[in-house]
Amino acid sequence: MQPATEADLAEAVKTATGPLRVVGGGTRDIGRPVVGTALSVTGLHGIDLYEPGALTVVVRAGTPLDDLERALAAENQRLPFEPMDHRPLLGTTGTPTIGGVVAANVSGPRRVQGGACRDFLLGVRFVDGTGTVVKNGGRVMKNVTGYDLVKLMAGSWGTLGVLTELSFKVLARPETETTLVAEGLTAEQGVAALSRALGSPFDVSGAAHVGGGQTLVRVEGLDGSVRYRAGRLAELLPGFETVSGDQSAALWRDVRDVNVFAGREGAVWRVSVKPTDGPVLSAALTSAGVPHEALFDWGGGLVWLLMPSVSADTVRREVAALGGHATLVRATQADRAAVPVFQPEPAPLAAITTGLRQRFDPRGLLNPGLMG
Repeated sequence: MQPATEADLAEAVKTATGPLRVVGGGTRDIGRPVVGTALSVTGLHGIDLYEPGALTVVVRAGTPLDDLERALAAENQRLPFEPMDHRPLLGTTGTPTIGGVVAANVSGPRRVQGGACRDFLLGVRFVDGTGTVVKNGGRVMKNVTGYDLVKLMAGSWGTLGVLTELSFKVLARPETETTLVAEGLTAEQGVAALSRALGSPFDVSGAAHVGGGQTLVRVEGLDGSVRYRAGRLAELLPGFETVSGDQSAALWRDVRDVNVFAGREGAVWRVSVKPTDGPVLSAALTSAGVPHEALFDWGGGLVWLLMPSVSADTVRREVAALGGHATLVRATQADRAAVPVFQPEPAPLAAITTGLRQRFDPRGLLNPGLMG
């Protein structure tokens, strides 16, 4: 099904007699496999309102991300949270939609400076599991008392409602960017350097250590400011070289999309831990006999792991010991069906999650089982 209007989408959900597999551009095949009738939001596309002077945009959920980014670029603006393109990593095709970005709370390396997708989301409009149109935040027409639906829907993966319209805060594009690059550092050395950079007053907008020993620190902004801050960071980080402009941007697209693991066999985990614990996790996995490669983003707080097999018990045990959480981003369908893809929730939180799903999708129609 591919409804062309919100009213048609609401009717499709209201009259559904079985599970619905909610999809956007089909580029983020993550989570437990869902069996159900495909319900696509790609028929709901277009920018409804864009006010560059107010730094706000209202866009329909099925709008291709590229279309939105081109419209913003024409006004020298951008989405601040640098959404990842999962296609290289997952080997998927299709066109990413802005609704899919929000449903998965997709963010990139700039999160270390400015925050995630949900932090720039001003309002949402969606159809819940009963076929009711709900709106919260932004240009409010209908509120659901007691819920911050803007935050709730970001990262809900289509399990609470089908997004139809989204409102964002946008920001100006920087005049230039520069990246400081070092080769050959160990993970421990690389993350220590990232920590020094992030602890400085020089407004770092990206900090990553890529498997193979490439360590990257990015600064963005007005040309004079970037040159000054990059120079001061070079004093703080001896041995780092600088690249700017398109060359710098290409490095961060590779980090954003985890291109170092693209086209390679193996399972991929996305792990969140305390930044200084990134190398500690990698060392613990090695000690436990789990071969892997790692990419450390956000100063080491986000760790991408590539390993020959899922090794879920070991990964979750070592991550839990560090107080973190892990998501199985890429694996075979059989492994995704057998292993909890998303971090298992403690019982109190799981009870809240169950209650929310019963409130917004009482018939259990929307992406049932996708999040476990």
